[in-house]
Amino acid sequence: MRNILVVDDDPTVSEVVTGYLERAGFAVARAADGPEALRLAADHRPDLVVLDLMLPGMDGLEVCRTLRGQGPVPVIMLTARGDEEDRILGLEVGADDYVTKPFSPRELVLRVESVLRRGAAAPSAEAPVSAGGITLDPAARRATKDGRELPLTLREFDLLAHLVRHPGQAHSREALMREVWGWEFGDLSTVTVHVRRLRGKVEDDPADPRLIRTVWGVGYRFEARDADQGGSRA
Repeated sequence: MRNILVVDDDPTVSEVVTGYLERAGFAVARAADGPEALRLAADHRPDLVVLDLMLPGMDGLEVCRTLRGQGPVPVIMLTARGDEEDRILGLEVGADDYVTKPFSPRELVLRVESVLRRGAAAPSAEAPVSAGGITLDPAARRATKDGRELPLTLREFDLLAHLVRHPGQAHSREALMREVWGWEFGDLSTVTVHVRRLRGKVEDDPADPRLIRTVWGVGYRFEARDADQGGSRA
């Protein structure tokens, strides 16, 4: 049974989320603040953390940063604000996904299952692939650029791998959400934010991307570094 840690200071939200997760077959521990969450995580390492951004005292960003410093654990961030800045901050400190309140508890369960399924997938037998100075090793889930390892989250690796495996092909945000996240629905800005964060890690100049190009009116396309046609600035 997978263990989920739910961290939220709103008892109603915490109880509802816990009930849905338990009915889906998960064992759930709950914390109402950051210090309690870190104590529970240290005592019994969870398989995934559902973490509210707006916690009293130690906020969710600090909790996520501390959890990540202790070892790899998937984190889904909850935020009551729709600000893109909040989503970017969550991804910056290592959150794998985010859900904006108010949200459907059933959708949250599906996202938890999706993140865990990706993390538990059997190692790929696919050979390493290289393009544009980037080398991906699917078996090791390791990515390097010009020999330097890239500090990618779970979703960032999956997104980069999908783009590199289909060079020159334009992908809509809907298609990327379906192929990379495994969702038929959801907030498409999730893809936008992940692309922005990924560019910050793989591009020489994220403000003038040469590898992950924007295709206006469509979505994104991966090009080798020396490609000089078809891309445009984000």
